[in-house]
Amino acid sequence: MNILAVESSCDETAVALVRDGRTVLSDAIASQVEMHTLYGGVVPEIASRKHIEAIYPLANQALEQAGLTRKDIDAVACTYAPGLIGAVLVGVNFAKSAAFGLNVPLIPVHHVRGHIAANYLTHPDLEPPFLCLCCSGGNTLIVDVRSYTDMALLGATRDDAAGECFDKVARVLGIGYPGGGPMDRLSQGGDPKKYALPRSKVDGAPLDMSFSGLKTAALNLIHNSRQKGETLDLPSFAASFAQAVADELVPRTMAAAAQLGYGKVACAGGVAANSTVRRALEEACARSGDRLYLPALSLCGDNGAMIGAQAYYEYLAGRRGDWSLNGCATRSIDLG
Repeated sequence: MNILAVESSCDETAVALVRDGRTVLSDAIASQVEMHTLYGGVVPEIASRKHIEAIYPLANQALEQAGLTRKDIDAVACTYAPGLIGAVLVGVNFAKSAAFGLNVPLIPVHHVRGHIAANYLTHPDLEPPFLCLCCSGGNTLIVDVRSYTDMALLGATRDDAAGECFDKVARVLGIGYPGGGPMDRLSQGGDPKKYALPRSKVDGAPLDMSFSGLKTAALNLIHNSRQKGETLDLPSFAASFAQAVADELVPRTMAAAAQLGYGKVACAGGVAANSTVRRALEEACARSGDRLYLPALSLCGDNGAMIGAQAYYEYLAGRRGDWSLNGCATRSIDLG
């Protein structure tokens, strides 16, 4: 089954062709990073307009790369939630039009479910049930993946997402947008214990997280050093920040994994590319005996292939969209 999949939830326009949920035939992406770097973050109106400009030629590009024609498309899928609503609607309306014109099924996909499915593309042997840590610029969740389409939320951030914190700190440091990659590169060789940064605890919710205090403490440290004319050891600062994020994410993930007892732990989303987080998960799973699944670095960020992978399983579960399908800025992963 060949699925044309569209992703436009933030600042990447992506169209992919995926066969049977596991084989990527093409994955075309148009990045807007250079545009939004001027503003230090995503400008929603600009993102929406750029999606409109890019999406149709990108779909043609994906078909050409896959060596397929429109007649070979068996279904069309799209991210319909969550995300920047204007951006999401561009992809939804393109997918609705394409499905209608081709007379094929329309499959709505939850963005974070798509991130989880990126692991199926990297690890063909991975099957539910397993536990997944989902951490990106917009979401930080601990998810019980009971089946391909039955998922339960076990823990989540109460405020900022982990990836958002990397972005904001990188912006203040002036090292680039998005901030995950520059912060990771900066941290190499740094001392992760040099700067004391806070770790949170949410009373009564041991699997929930909070990153606003960490972000505020990091920004205050930067501003105070500048005001006093002091020089920050930037590699050590970045390493200390990354370690603080990992200390929020990994122990909670492993606690949830121990509760479930599946013996399988996965990670998904942009922060899954962070070397400190990956290393901490590897070390924790080596101690616990859980098997760890990490997506390929190329599949950690937003892409169309992950949407096509999850769409296949949503299709098998009987999920279909109709011409009234709308985009949603927020939606829980357990609602699909």
